[in-house]
Amino acid sequence: MLYRKMPKSGDELSILGFGCMRLPLKENGTIDEERAIKQVRHAIDHGVNYIDTAWPYHKGESEPFLGRALANGYREKVKVATKLPSWLVKSHDDMDRYLNAQLVKLNTDHIDYYLIHGLAGYLWDKVEKLGVAAFLDKAKADRRIINAGFSFHGTGEEFQKIVDGYGWDFCQIQYNFLDEKNQAGTEGLEYAASKGLGIIIMEPLRGGNLARMAPPAIEKIWDQAKEKRTPSEWALRWVWDRPEVTVVLSGMNEETHIEENLVIADKAYPKSLTKADLQLVKEVAQKYRELMKTDCTGCSYCMPCPEGVKIPVCLEAYNSLHMFGNADEKKFRYALLMSSVLSGGAPGFASQCIQCGECMEKCPQNVKIPDLLEAVVEELEGSDLEQRIVMVKRIFQENLILGRSITGISVQ
Repeated sequence: MLYRKMPKSGDELSILGFGCMRLPLKENGTIDEERAIKQVRHAIDHGVNYIDTAWPYHKGESEPFLGRALANGYREKVKVATKLPSWLVKSHDDMDRYLNAQLVKLNTDHIDYYLIHGLAGYLWDKVEKLGVAAFLDKAKADRRIINAGFSFHGTGEEFQKIVDGYGWDFCQIQYNFLDEKNQAGTEGLEYAASKGLGIIIMEPLRGGNLARMAPPAIEKIWDQAKEKRTPSEWALRWVWDRPEVTVVLSGMNEETHIEENLVIADKAYPKSLTKADLQLVKEVAQKYRELMKTDCTGCSYCMPCPEGVKIPVCLEAYNSLHMFGNADEKKFRYALLMSSVLSGGAPGFASQCIQCGECMEKCPQNVKIPDLLEAVVEELEGSDLEQRIVMVKRIFQENLILGRSITGISVQ
């Protein structure tokens, strides 16, 4: 196992982190605890020392599971990361209540790496007004948390604002060879690193999509490589090639995945890919983009939409559906994102479009946005949309009583 140093704390962290968002399940949908504990402890025994969880993962059961998995001396071997559910926080006192409940769930007296979960512009503005800076300062002073950070799902502009908004120790961003310009992107990664933040990477495989069997056109490009690698290794090595990256999280729920990732993490030095390797990845990324249904780059010049449509997010969801399939999962995620359950803002469904054409006037890529939004409605909304909206609202209902098990999907 290779290790990289967290800039501010000096902690030597394994470059591979264990993500507890996608643990193995029993047929009834609950965590297969016996198997999952073996997986977590096997990873730790082989050098992994960074374990990531969060309040809503596995319907609220991931944190208590991890507390049990780290018994018998394993807690002392690792750094634990969990997250404040920012969308549920309604007052300054809520922050302390959630943190204290998480300490109990995890059976520990401190969180090594504590993140404000899923920040974007709206949520950051909310928690900032509620005094999140004072909360973090106090929790660090009394040693309930050791390092303060945030995970991010927003625009590049929002990312820089959040980085500059507090004296963070680290951040967690989505980053892979298809997301160089999405969300924080490469620009955000470099900006955070320039401010001395450690960088934790989530979704290096885009939810596993980059590790699955690639379309024939993609396989043909990979076959040109001198050194043969699996799609997983190409994707992970590409992220680890960046020296700014401290830890890459992997939601490993199959023993074979764990073994493969451990092997890769023994040799993934920064700047170890050749120019030919990087060019090959660039070609693969380009081919994936050719398979996409729109040239939308996520620049957001089309925003705001007068009808509230979340245009870039709609088009990204449409692209993802056609690149990677899995329609049921994509429809559920679409309902979650567009209903604004997480952010608390207004909904942004494609069906809200009235074909005014204002977006096309502003789009630098000349994308035929209204036509594409019609396709989004047809393929991602459908007759069961209302049922899916009800489901996600129930999952993330705002009046959850602290300490109750959250029923829901996992959002990293």
